[in-house]
Amino acid sequence: MTQAKGTADKNLSNVVDALAVEPVNSHQAQQLQQDKNDRRHQDALNHDQPANLEHQKS
Repeated sequence: MTQAKGTADKNLSNVVDALAVEPVNSHQAQQLQQDKNDRRHQDALNHDQPANLEHQKS
């Protein structure tokens, strides 16, 4: 895949836009915090776990 030169990463710019929102009240603040936690959790799920090389079957 090639990326256009001189343009920001779309995913990063969307996250920056989402994080730049100022909450109006405590409910909206909680919703924004939950969105942040959801992104963090999904990121953790998307990372591969290291293989356990000590207990491989021969």
